[in-house]
Amino acid sequence: MRLFDYHRPTTVGETSALMAELGDEAALLAGGTSLMNLAKLGLAEPAHVIALRDVDELHGLDGDPVQGLRLGAMTTLRAVETSESVRALAPGLAEAAHHVATVRIRNQATVGGNLVHADPNQDLPPMLMVYDAVARITGPDGVRTVPVADMFVGFFESVLEPDEILDSVSVPPCAPGLRSGYLKFLPRTQDDYSTIAVAAGLQVRDGRITHARIAVAGGGSTAVRCRAAETALVGNGTDDATLTAAADIVPGLLDPVADGRGSSGYKRDMARVCTQRLLQRLVAEGAA
Repeated sequence: MRLFDYHRPTTVGETSALMAELGDEAALLAGGTSLMNLAKLGLAEPAHVIALRDVDELHGLDGDPVQGLRLGAMTTLRAVETSESVRALAPGLAEAAHHVATVRIRNQATVGGNLVHADPNQDLPPMLMVYDAVARITGPDGVRTVPVADMFVGFFESVLEPDEILDSVSVPPCAPGLRSGYLKFLPRTQDDYSTIAVAAGLQVRDGRITHARIAVAGGGSTAVRCRAAETALVGNGTDDATLTAAADIVPGLLDPVADGRGSSGYKRDMARVCTQRLLQRLVAEGAA
């Protein structure tokens, strides 16, 4: 791990200017849980590190039932996990944050870093997809917004340009009565990557599913929104046959990589099982 120059900008504009000036030799530092590990392994050797902790615009977690949630990029995952606003407005997001590694990591890791790192096994992206969350991205050409579901293009690769910064994530108000949750299958210890993880949301009216979202982490080179499975749910009842039929669609939407956590076929099977169990859980919670 080589020595690097350390920069501490105080505004997004100053950060963007530094990124434009330093180019590929610079790396942004949010919580550092990913960058430092990569640096220790020799997989990242930036000549310059731009620390974001002093950029006030990137901080803050706010929410109300009318406006929804706003998560600043520097919001820690522990703050998401414990926030009363998140628990009230998007409880599945608090649940997903709780499943990230250990509390020590959650106290350090940030929302922005979690997304920009674009690791397909991360916990927050699929849950943010379920909530139709939108990323706000700032660069030299101004501000643009990108749905989190459209943010990832490959392993560790997002739609952000090299001189752009993710400054916040917005979660719109949920559909009335939406029930959401997260189910993660871990092969080893709590801080290991999941074999597969599923996020889902259901809205039920008069015994019929009127709104459905399903997203999977660990099912390919990016987190995957399972739109065909969602379509199979909407308009139908909450019986086991309907939930099973939707879960059976999920494996065909995935392209998982075989590794030490399981073969491609095993991961597809686990995605089906976890989807079915999570949908059943959400239906049972609504009936309770």
